[in-house]
Amino acid sequence: MPSEVNKGAPAAETTARHIEDLILEGSLRPGDPLLPEREMALRLNVSRPTLRQGIRMLEERGLIVADPGGGRRVAPLATSITDPLIELMASRGEVVDDYLELRGTLEGMAASLAATRASDVDRATLTRCMERIDLAHDEADFRDEAEADVDLHVAVYEASHNVVLLQIMRALSGMLRKGVFHNREKLYARPEVRDVLRAQHRAIYDAIMVRDPEAAARAAQDHMTYTKRVRAEIIAAEARLEISLRRIEGGSLTARN
Repeated sequence: MPSEVNKGAPAAETTARHIEDLILEGSLRPGDPLLPEREMALRLNVSRPTLRQGIRMLEERGLIVADPGGGRRVAPLATSITDPLIELMASRGEVVDDYLELRGTLEGMAASLAATRASDVDRATLTRCMERIDLAHDEADFRDEAEADVDLHVAVYEASHNVVLLQIMRALSGMLRKGVFHNREKLYARPEVRDVLRAQHRAIYDAIMVRDPEAAARAAQDHMTYTKRVRAEIIAAEARLEISLRRIEGGSLTARN
């Protein structure tokens, strides 16, 4: 059924506001291409000049950007946080721990809300994500499993139906995909870790599906606590290996044969 804007206010501003609402609630996602102008005007039941004016307002607000080919798309909003301060924080191990600690709290909140608020559509999306995790796990495709992992978490944020939480967590998941704070592939390269992560994702999913907010929150927080601990173990093991290699090479400062 076509969307239709409210005709009680100036048409172009109302059109812009309607599209803003779609972006805010997550129906229009960062980077999504918009329909051609004619089709979009029909969907919104407005004239093409009104639509153009509304789109221009959104471009001025930085919410819509033009494509080189002439189309338009949602701007890359809240997919990551690009700032010198973020790079500085990501370079400090103790800050990464703070990042994971924050995610533990927010993930628990999101899972709890999703268990209470998820619609049938949300639950179907969560099921597809869990099925992708299972398939990638069974095929030992750790890169696909890592991507499905992030997609499951995003689906939980969407199912929380809290738009502020959704946008914050989308930003964090964008940084996670790019490896800003830690490299997920190092986790998924270890079969024994992948087994635990799959079980933890299953626990989050199952709790949401049976609408148990306390179990969902607990499973999400346990998952982040485990991720934080394993990351620390991997870093420690890498540091020990580096020391061992330096000993063999004499710190690269000796004339050993």
